[in-house]
Amino acid sequence: MAIETNRSSVRKVTVTLPASLLTRLDETVPSRRRSAFIARAVEEQLAILEQAIAIEESAGAWRDEDYPDMATDEDIDRWLAELRGSTDERLAGLFATAEEAER
Repeated sequence: MAIETNRSSVRKVTVTLPASLLTRLDETVPSRRRSAFIARAVEEQLAILEQAIAIEESAGAWRDEDYPDMATDEDIDRWLAELRGSTDERLAGLFATAEEAER
């Protein structure tokens, strides 16, 4: 998550917050860090919202009939084990190569 810090790209806005929320903010975040804190919070919430929208837009992209090899929980477990096994083998090979290079 990258928040722009270039002063020329920063703009002031006015927002209205419930008094109880502002009190919590005042008690928790030093005033000189408040803008960065709020920017980060907005960035995180926008990322969550954008992910939810992407998930909603992709609904129906996976059709069970297109993946008969993953019809049961056992099928999915097998696929995950194979996937993780290939990663473990790749990592073991990388570590072996690194150890050989150190010798």
